Amino acid sequence: MHCPCRGKLKLLLASLSFIVLLTWLYLLAGNLENGRSLLLSPCVVESTEARLLERDVLESRVREVEEENRQIRLQLSQSQSLAAQPAEGNYGNQQWVASADTGPEDVENTAEERANHSECARSPTAEKCELIHVACVCAGHNASRDVVTLVKSILFHRRNPLHFHFITDTVANQILSTLFQSWMVPSVQVSFYDADELKSEVSWIPNKHYSGIYGLMKLTLTKALPSDLSKVIVLDTDITFATDIAELWAIFKKFTEKQVIGLVENQSDWYLGNLWKNHKPWPALGRGFNTGVILLYLERLRRIGWEQMWRLTAEKELMSMLSTSLADQVIHWNSPKKLRVKNKHVEFFRNLYLTFLEYDGNLLRRELFGCPSQASSESTKLQNALEELDEDDQCYDFRRERIMVHRVHLYFLQYEYTSTEDDTDITLVAQLSMDRLQMLEAICKHWEGPISLALYMSDAEAQQFLRYAQASEVLKNRKNVGYHIVYKEGQFYPVNLVRNVALHNAKTPYVFLTDIDFLPMYGLYDYLRKSIVHLDMANTKKALVVPAFETLRYRLSFPKSKAELLSMLDMGTLYTFRYHVWTKGHAPTNYAKWRTATTPYKVEWEADFEPYVVVRRDCPEYDQRFVGFGWNKVSHIMELDAQEYDLIVLPNAFMIHMPHAPSFDISKFRSSPGYRYCLTTLKDEFHQDLSRKYGSAALKYLTAQRNI
Repeated sequence: MHCPCRGKLKLLLASLSFIVLLTWLYLLAGNLENGRSLLLSPCVVESTEARLLERDVLESRVREVEEENRQIRLQLSQSQSLAAQPAEGNYGNQQWVASADTGPEDVENTAEERANHSECARSPTAEKCELIHVACVCAGHNASRDVVTLVKSILFHRRNPLHFHFITDTVANQILSTLFQSWMVPSVQVSFYDADELKSEVSWIPNKHYSGIYGLMKLTLTKALPSDLSKVIVLDTDITFATDIAELWAIFKKFTEKQVIGLVENQSDWYLGNLWKNHKPWPALGRGFNTGVILLYLERLRRIGWEQMWRLTAEKELMSMLSTSLADQVIHWNSPKKLRVKNKHVEFFRNLYLTFLEYDGNLLRRELFGCPSQASSESTKLQNALEELDEDDQCYDFRRERIMVHRVHLYFLQYEYTSTEDDTDITLVAQLSMDRLQMLEAICKHWEGPISLALYMSDAEAQQFLRYAQASEVLKNRKNVGYHIVYKEGQFYPVNLVRNVALHNAKTPYVFLTDIDFLPMYGLYDYLRKSIVHLDMANTKKALVVPAFETLRYRLSFPKSKAELLSMLDMGTLYTFRYHVWTKGHAPTNYAKWRTATTPYKVEWEADFEPYVVVRRDCPEYDQRFVGFGWNKVSHIMELDAQEYDLIVLPNAFMIHMPHAPSFDISKFRSSPGYRYCLTTLKDEFHQDLSRKYGSAALKYLTAQRNI
């Protein structure tokens, strides 16, 4: 064992990469105050000797704890069952701290530390109802998606109130703020901090790591987080917890007055740099230390001048190192390849990760019994609205659906959009569920403009969609498609709520409101943009009608022109949409006139008219009382007419409905008298609301309905 002499330690520290630069700073802080090491493992190691062991000693220790690792795996599985027990459980019985992004290797480290420090099994616990603070740096679409799995694993095991602190860019802020606002998890607070304001703090540091500038922002947390926040757990986004985060928080109680930071040693031998000839992964001391999980005692760091310390040290080390190369570990769950890694523990941790990846987030809205309620204003408003409903009402389930708040994850995949200079751009807006997924590729081939899609799915289905999109050459090459997940909850398909999510997140001045089972004609995107200019939609209230047709054939030679479509109509290959089952829905389009029309023509509203239209993005939203099947589009067109939009049919535009099996909701409508009764009741209430909103001008809708 080497003597931890001061001179040799300084010499070794000079060769650390930037992540281990953190370690050097912690040691420096200790030397400044009392000459002791301040670096902490998860069990708060009091000495640096364990990190200076020779390779053969380390290998020997690994062999000695093989049996201990088996016990750890058993305890991990037990910890999951313990987490499901009432909140009064004994934290001390759960001896595993957390499964970080290198789960299998961290098990070995935990076993090692427990072998050397038996007091780890008797770790202190967090106080009941004590607020635990967690910080993450999260930027971009992918990291925002990854962090949800981390949050799920924390919420699953937690028994304490939580406060998440997210340092985000604009994209992640929008995604996560919407997600948490709609998630409404009791006793969870969320705060956001602008990463752009911190870039200048670290952008001067040359960096070669894939995380880029955001990986260095953890250095700025003493400045970024509130000055009255005394301590925080800092986590990477690609971590999965295997037990209560309170056990990690409780380690702060083991800090001495001079200790400020907790880290764990990297576990892979890759970091030792001698796996093969000329293998030099970094100029670090041993394996170095991982910053995927950090305990930061912010109050003490500020007191010792942390901001000045890390800057001065970084400037000094960059004179010889030239750039930083942050540490990576063997197993992250941030790429498909990592899930195929070979490791004796990986099956357990892979299953743990996949479990939370597809876990129903709605089940995590449970209250913390025995702790003061910290309900959000949205949650309180929802609860009050639910209490006002009459549970004996025959249509209670329909009314409840209208006010239900669904979890929403915006921009589930990478999204890029650049606005056009002429302000005529238009987004195709639609909604779908898992059974319509096969339409996506075809629509992308027919419509080259931006698309906003809301997908009504469970957590597990969302992951299936993700794999589908990532495997599709068509979809993964289209970055101007915004996919927004509305998570399933309740017994009805909230079709208009889902439509509104897609509508509200369109980025263009105009929107084409359609359904996912229609294919627009080739070139419709450009034709609509020209029509927007020609019809002066910027200064008038118009809804441009795109005539709808249908085929009963699953394989169709799609018409390339209006003339070809008319020929197919005459041959019986195509039909006007729903002419044989729901003529009123599109009859006012006046298909006979459209056949010979060469200029746009105006049509009048008629009862049950539900065309597909192009309107300005600031149009009325869909009425969310209509769920499942029936009147969801009819009510929207009615309100457009009430607001005096002119309905203009485009003479050279068309779209074709592709055949598919009937939806579950239309089957319920056809088979359930109660369903049909409630739909009629909702129609009557909608008419009454429309009359109150638009006065006598809306009486024609009630009259038209009675004449049907």
